[in-house]
Amino acid sequence: MPAHDLPALDPGSTALVLVDLMERIVALPLAPRPGTDVLDASARLADTFRAAGAPVVHIRVERPNVDTQPPGSELVPDLVRDGDPVVVKRTIGGFQDTGLHELLTGLGATTLVLGGIATNLGVESTARAACDLGYDLVFAEDAMAALTADEHRASVDLDFPRLGSVAPVSAITLGGPE
Repeated sequence: MPAHDLPALDPGSTALVLVDLMERIVALPLAPRPGTDVLDASARLADTFRAAGAPVVHIRVERPNVDTQPPGSELVPDLVRDGDPVVVKRTIGGFQDTGLHELLTGLGATTLVLGGIATNLGVESTARAACDLGYDLVFAEDAMAALTADEHRASVDLDFPRLGSVAPVSAITLGGPE
């Protein structure tokens, strides 16, 4: 669906899910935009959700079977606000053995807006599992990036339209139920 046709989302049943916005990942050479641009777009979207009373859920990865995580493995400072749940994953996607589905169900979320890094890895893997679980999906295209522009575009142009709606952050609004 074209972005201008995206209806206002119900804040009572919609959650923003931001994937792997960690210091070391945001700092990678990314495309089609730098991690700082992804972070700015994600922060604007998170502010929109919080203002509407809708939940903002953060996912970060931890490497399994290591004593210490690499430097920069925490979420970017000031991204997480009081009350924002943080889910730790140990696989590419955010649902496997994390309790994310139970968390979202408890929040009443049936629609997820997704953003993060990398578009074709953490975001897409999380989206595919969410689709399998029956969530409606919206992809915040400018709140994502990948290691190459081609990888980002493949997800955004080929895969995500089959799973949900793709829109820029500016077109994602929250309102009352229809």
